[in-house]
Amino acid sequence: MSAQKRIISSVVRIAMPIVLGAAILYWMYRDFDFGSVKDVMLHEMNWTWMLLSMPFGALAQMFRGWRWRQTLEPVGEHPRTMTCINSIFMSYAASLVVPRIGEFTRCGVLRQYDGVSFPKSLGTVVTERAIDSVLVLFITLATLLWQMTVFGTFFEKTGTSLDSILSGFSLTGYLVTAVCGIAALILLHFLLRRLSIYNKVRTTLSGIWQGMMSLRSVRNKPLFLFYTLAIWGSYFIHYYLTFFCFEGTAGLGLSCALVTFIVGSIAVIVPTPNGAGPWHFAVKTMLILYGVADQQALYFVLIVHTLQTLLVVLLGIYAWISQSFMGKKVA
Repeated sequence: MSAQKRIISSVVRIAMPIVLGAAILYWMYRDFDFGSVKDVMLHEMNWTWMLLSMPFGALAQMFRGWRWRQTLEPVGEHPRTMTCINSIFMSYAASLVVPRIGEFTRCGVLRQYDGVSFPKSLGTVVTERAIDSVLVLFITLATLLWQMTVFGTFFEKTGTSLDSILSGFSLTGYLVTAVCGIAALILLHFLLRRLSIYNKVRTTLSGIWQGMMSLRSVRNKPLFLFYTLAIWGSYFIHYYLTFFCFEGTAGLGLSCALVTFIVGSIAVIVPTPNGAGPWHFAVKTMLILYGVADQQALYFVLIVHTLQTLLVVLLGIYAWISQSFMGKKVA
């Protein structure tokens, strides 16, 4: 591939997620009065719950850093705990600029500051993602089973059918969902191509394999399980507490929070910065199905996502400064 084609390919990979997210947000908020958001935030929103939710967002990333250090030990890598945590903070912040670059960013930070093998650390990241995917799938299935009775009762009492729900979505809504699916497939294509480049290098492949197999030799498996559950438990609390910030969502209950959390977690698979666009669309749609007014649902997804993204930025800045002062690990 020529240099020009590589540049074009890189630009497309970076620009496409940003354009996709911006297009979805424009469609959702094209007739929205942004001036009213200020009034909601100053006079209608309960900031106490929002402030209480923020530490759990940071804690989720810290648990991920602690768990990562644990998975690196079996492959002979012993980075500093704070470097692992800072690398996670920076990886999430980096993904706001270039979606999905975070996995490579955190491996690069460990390589630069603590001399950790990039292939081995990348292998552990692959293992972590697989474990997280299985857990999210399990939670999704459990939530669907839990909510089947609730949905059945709702349909029985209201006389609502699945056909009537589906007919409530516009053609544009279906198109947005289809575009999100196509974007996810394109992302998968790029990831497979990138992995194929690594697979051409035998030593790199060996390092990745060692990292993937590290889970078998984790010294304290119950602790690994605790970290995994704590990561997703913290993410959920980080999200759930925001329900109490707004009158329209405060009374929806745990079941609605769990359903919308799962839907939002799946939506961020679509490659946009921090899930902007797909997350808004998915969560807003589910909130409406639970009876939240369209305008209130728009306020919720816009304010919550913006403030949680701001937290990611602040943690990334803190980690960059902190790691700069820490310097490189002394051998």
